[in-house]
Amino acid sequence: MPGGLLRQPDFRRLWTADLLSQFGDRLNVLALPLLAAGSLGASAFGVSLLRTLQTLAYLAIGLQVGAWCDRMRLRPLLIGTDLGRFALYATVPVAAAFGVLTMGQLYAVVAVAGVLAVFFEVGHQTYLPRLVPRDRLLEGNARLQTNLSVAAVTAPSAGGFLVQYFGGQAAVGGNALSFLWSALWLGRIRKPEPVPPRTERVPLRRQIREGLDFVRKHPLLRPIAAALTLASLFQSVQIAIGVVFLLREVRLSPGIIGLLSTTGLLGALVGAVTGRRIGQRVGEARLLWVMGVLIALGYTAMALASPGWLVACYPVGNFVTAFAITVSNIVQVSFQQGATPERLRGRVTATMRFVTFGVAPVGSLLGGLVADVAGLRASMWLATVGMALSAARLIGSPLRRLRVLPEAYAEEGTGSPPA
Repeated sequence: MPGGLLRQPDFRRLWTADLLSQFGDRLNVLALPLLAAGSLGASAFGVSLLRTLQTLAYLAIGLQVGAWCDRMRLRPLLIGTDLGRFALYATVPVAAAFGVLTMGQLYAVVAVAGVLAVFFEVGHQTYLPRLVPRDRLLEGNARLQTNLSVAAVTAPSAGGFLVQYFGGQAAVGGNALSFLWSALWLGRIRKPEPVPPRTERVPLRRQIREGLDFVRKHPLLRPIAAALTLASLFQSVQIAIGVVFLLREVRLSPGIIGLLSTTGLLGALVGAVTGRRIGQRVGEARLLWVMGVLIALGYTAMALASPGWLVACYPVGNFVTAFAITVSNIVQVSFQQGATPERLRGRVTATMRFVTFGVAPVGSLLGGLVADVAGLRASMWLATVGMALSAARLIGSPLRRLRVLPEAYAEEGTGSPPA
């Protein structure tokens, strides 16, 4: 059907809410490190601490949030967390305008916003299956990944020049407005969301354990979760110091950093547009480990970037990495949503995001420490080695023997994968 899910008004509102919100998030990825390293003179470790505080909440409350999301209506939660993040990030340009912005304020803002982000991300991923039929989940996730890809293509360039000509606070202010936009569109969704049925009161610890056990005992979700943990740990190393690496090691201006990121992240858009077709042709299971290998190769190229002609290694590596991550995310999230019973979906989502983002603060700190002790390039190579280990975990799993992710097996979530 032409237009697919975008012909459905409520999904279109969710998609529209997500579009500019993703753009704002991508502005922040570039703007916060440049604001800290440039205007506020933070060290590499100080910049990495921003990323650490942004993701620390996943480690602290990620699993609990999944249990709570299974028991509540999610649309009001999504709207409330968007409005909260709008208010928090709006304080940054206001403080900068009065000349009182400090690293302490940035740390506080990203830490509290990180808590709200945990609720939003778990709720958002759990909400999609309540809004669209199960047989449309792959399309729904592909549409939302396209938003991420469009933002990845356009935001870095816009953010780089915003920072260069108006300061990092202007880009952070743009991110604040994106959360307000998202809340307004989510408020227009009309499909009633039923209150999850009341069940026997079960201790929170037991509810959390059910989600953990489901992933631990599932022969495909278990290796996927292990690979995601490794990938997130070492991706956080690179994200924490990547902008500073380009600024100080490759000696690029903020505008050029944004432009290079845009060129590289075109791969995300290509991945979002072609991911479903590639999955059908290659096979979803096989695609997961192939994309893991491509990510490791992309990180190798980025670590080779240097002043002169070798600067081209960074956008090439970024293109390959973003393409592979996007394709992998579409397949992995859709499989996870379809394989999980409704009553466990919030907890399994939280478990997967916990193992993914719970290690992110550790990776961010590790990236900053290695950069201060051994140099920024050493941190980039450490991230490369970690991505190779993640790919090896997928290659050594049952995914290596499968072409597709079988529906009947996925429904049960137990047993052994077919040969």
